[in-house]
Amino acid sequence: MIIGATAAAGASYVSARNAILGGFQDQTMLKLRDQIVAYLPTVSLPPTQASLDAFGTALKSSNAVVVYHGLRSGSGISVDSVPADLRHAVSVSTNIQFQRVDTEGFPQFFVGVPVQTGTSGRTSGIEVYTMVSLIQQQAAIDELSRTAWQTSALALPFAVVLALLAARQVLRPVRALNTAASQLGRGKLDVRLRVKGSDELAQLVTTFNNTAAELERTVGTLRTMESEARRFVADVSHELRTPLAAMNAVTDVLDEDADQLPPDTAVAARLVSAETRRLTRLVQDLIEISRFDAGRAELRREDLDVAAAVTDSLAARGWEPGADVVADLPPGITARLDRRRLDIVVANLVGNALRHGAPPVEVAVRAAGGDIVLTVTDHGPGIPEAVLPRVFDRFTKADTARARSEGSGLGLSIARENARLHGGDIVAVNTGTGARFELRLPREAW
Repeated sequence: MIIGATAAAGASYVSARNAILGGFQDQTMLKLRDQIVAYLPTVSLPPTQASLDAFGTALKSSNAVVVYHGLRSGSGISVDSVPADLRHAVSVSTNIQFQRVDTEGFPQFFVGVPVQTGTSGRTSGIEVYTMVSLIQQQAAIDELSRTAWQTSALALPFAVVLALLAARQVLRPVRALNTAASQLGRGKLDVRLRVKGSDELAQLVTTFNNTAAELERTVGTLRTMESEARRFVADVSHELRTPLAAMNAVTDVLDEDADQLPPDTAVAARLVSAETRRLTRLVQDLIEISRFDAGRAELRREDLDVAAAVTDSLAARGWEPGADVVADLPPGITARLDRRRLDIVVANLVGNALRHGAPPVEVAVRAAGGDIVLTVTDHGPGIPEAVLPRVFDRFTKADTARARSEGSGLGLSIARENARLHGGDIVAVNTGTGARFELRLPREAW
């Protein structure tokens, strides 16, 4: 509104200024031209000094000076006071020329006329110049400008009040729509707005309500499908536990008696035993994942010596420090962690490094401020760059050509879920000579 009022006042000033100056300038030039045309028939060419003086005297403007090459009339302004640009323009043109000049704060209007012969239309070499002061016109313009600005200043408060009232009526539903959109973005899908009127804003509110309703319906359907899928996986996994336990008991017996079986039967027995163990691990991992998805995973924190807990985890799986595993586990680094979940993370990271990397696998623990950091580094081919951003996704395979592997494809995902349950995280990077997984956990509970 303020910009509009300022622009209106400025436009009024420019329009009035142009009108006043334009009218005065046109009148001055036409008057001088008519005087020249009226006196021109009495002038003989080439003119003498006397005829130039008479010509200048005949022009009613006391400031008019008549010039012919090196001669000039005795009356009128000094030729040197005429702007050089104007004199040059007159010398090369057949039209009346003019120029406004501000001399030390005094506005002046110069006019130059190239006098033409009456029959040929060619310039005669005679040039007439005059100067008129614009002080009065400038004073009128300044007064008009002051009046315009004063009027604008008086009207501005009323305009601002009206604009604020109008804007408030317009912006109120916009603010309400913005608030509702923010709530919708935060997950409050049942938010709706009351429709008032039938203008464009009312149509926009109606569209928003319809969109929110459709989004609520779609998200509700997706949540139901997701919940059913999670429940299905959990139910199937739990149902498989009992028959798998029986199968494991049978395969244990087969493993013990494999040496007494015929060669082909022994190979088949060992294959069944390995696949049964793999299936058992997959089911266990699916059950663990389902607990995370359902939000039922819980921490049982206790004060741990992290180095001792990691050493126990390695020893339980036969990964004693040696050629394959190199451990740097300084004692005395303690933290409040869930021992079982830390064991799962260590088992997954080290087991993954041994399966897909190359020895030695380096396991190190250090304190970093309020965190403990466990790094597992192998010396294998590293993680393919295309796989690295999604290495913690479920069922991600580093080698897509291999449909099967010893693991379930869920180990790294479970490890990261356990880290985040503690308030930490795991990141994976390539070192150039292998892959490194870094587990960072807070030493104290949040």
